[in-house]
Amino acid sequence: MANLVEKIADSVTSIGAKRSYGDPVTVDGVEMIPVSLVWFGFGAGNDESAEAGGGGGGGTIIPIGVYTKGRDGLVFEPNIIALLAVSIPLTVVAGKALSKVIRALKK
Repeated sequence: MANLVEKIADSVTSIGAKRSYGDPVTVDGVEMIPVSLVWFGFGAGNDESAEAGGGGGGGTIIPIGVYTKGRDGLVFEPNIIALLAVSIPLTVVAGKALSKVIRALKK
């Protein structure tokens, strides 16, 4: 089982870079290159006997924007909805962590 998961993880690693930057797409005469955040995770396990075991995996792809041609060359245009979807939870967690650090330093 562990060998299978290692083989899958190795194949996904090479796919990750291809998925982060997609193939160029032309929309209304403007060529764009999509950009995404990509991550995958896999795991496996078994007990001492070879009879029981399991494994699993998953991944996420979040579209964060596109590269387009501008006056000064390539310009990155972010996907505002994805940016908000990622930044709001991150801001909440960072705020809670910062408040706990401040409380700990006050003691």
